[in-house]
Amino acid sequence: MIACLGRIVHDTDAESKPDDDVSSISKFLDLQGSIESGCITDVAGKDFGGLYSVKPLVLIKPSGAEDIARVVKAASRTSHLTVAARGNGHSINGQAMADGGLVIDMRSTEENHFKFLTINGSPYIDVSGGALWEDVLTRCVSRFGLAPRSWTDYLSLTVGGTLSNAGVSGQAFRYGPQTSNVTELEVVTGKGEITVCSETQNSELFFGVLGGLGQFGIITRARVKLQPAPDMVRWIRVVYSEFEEFTRDAEFLVTQKEGESFDYVEGFVFSNNDDPVNGWPSVPLDPDHEFNPAHIPQTAGSVLYCLEVAFHYHNSNHPSTVDTAVSRLLGRLGFVERLKSQVDVSYVEFLLRVKRAEEHAKANGIWGSPHPWLNLFVSKSDIVHIDRTVFKKMVKDGIGGPMLIYPLLRSKWDSRTSVALPEGEIFYIVALLRFVPKGPSVEKLVAQNQEIVKWCIKEGLDFKLYLPHYQSEKDWKRHFGNQWTRFAERKASFDPRAILAPGQKIFKRTHQS
Repeated sequence: MIACLGRIVHDTDAESKPDDDVSSISKFLDLQGSIESGCITDVAGKDFGGLYSVKPLVLIKPSGAEDIARVVKAASRTSHLTVAARGNGHSINGQAMADGGLVIDMRSTEENHFKFLTINGSPYIDVSGGALWEDVLTRCVSRFGLAPRSWTDYLSLTVGGTLSNAGVSGQAFRYGPQTSNVTELEVVTGKGEITVCSETQNSELFFGVLGGLGQFGIITRARVKLQPAPDMVRWIRVVYSEFEEFTRDAEFLVTQKEGESFDYVEGFVFSNNDDPVNGWPSVPLDPDHEFNPAHIPQTAGSVLYCLEVAFHYHNSNHPSTVDTAVSRLLGRLGFVERLKSQVDVSYVEFLLRVKRAEEHAKANGIWGSPHPWLNLFVSKSDIVHIDRTVFKKMVKDGIGGPMLIYPLLRSKWDSRTSVALPEGEIFYIVALLRFVPKGPSVEKLVAQNQEIVKWCIKEGLDFKLYLPHYQSEKDWKRHFGNQWTRFAERKASFDPRAILAPGQKIFKRTHQS
């Protein structure tokens, strides 16, 4: 099979292009799954960001890890073919694309693994790397009354996709990111080897793949920690006019022991005006209760801050018990009186909250618009500079989408993974999640993102890009800092020809020696 593909893709000529005879490639690969070409650019050559478009050679829908291994091995026998694993296509900057290469649709493997296990008395679920987190949620809750501990805000993402980055939401302060909540992976390396890895077995691969931006292997199975799922969530938003008071309370909540805080802590910035998308109307959870600006202190500036928290409970809990617990926690906070909004929803409904926003955006025709998003991890020591310059000046009028900001704890992250973090125990995620119409404004907002990053570098802020996107090795080396040597060594060990995830633009494809 490899020899035949080698004749199709001439590995002796670095400039040669592969034969586009898909039936020939399919025959020689001998896959159990399928191969598609033709009009695949709309699927495999684009992503949620809508900023890049490339044309892959083929889109491969594998039946499982064996097919993926065959594809990677075949690519390794050529001089230039690359392989990109595509989950649900929610990258922003073309990270899951392969220009002229082989794109693997991981969604075709979603049903390959779903097995409940109990190990040393603790529950786990084995799931496919191509499974969506929303499906893992609903199946685990309905079948077992259990659920994973750590989430992302949006759950129509694949397990392998988020684990290749980190996976962060309002539970991460307690349980760490999703990368801290898996104990075993099955991975297809850049050598085409199917390898099971964990903290104690092939540990360098295990920790390398977690947060590894797809550089060392394609995740085909993950063993995820579970815990009992609550029935209900009291979802609450409270408003602050002063950044210092907002961050003080947010940091207080994320540093309390379990049982002494909320179960979910996030926050966002919004404009101090009546703009329906960026201003006051974006805050209330209950549509029957409007935001009353009369309660805003006269000292408030151009932006306000919302602390978003959630309290889990069971149907068996008496309402007064829940009220008392929530009131006790809120009583320790210094938000603006009478600027509080809350609703009670089911646990599953709460975790799928962005799904409703997606449906609304699709109905309004803006879900398919470009999304020039920017995600940063910023040290606590520098977060006030982000507020003064970015929030209060550069984006004070809003961005057409959420501006998230909330604290995380470094001690909940495993330093052995590939994720790059700022220094210090407390750091913040800052996310500018723009929804914009197509046109010149997109380029302008991409330029503004670049301006923000350059400003952070110029001012010497301790920050890292989350879901990073750089074009040069110099920038990548700065991003990883003293972790770069380890990152490069892992690449040499597990994907020496730089076949995997070319869209990240970290390493250049090397020729066969």
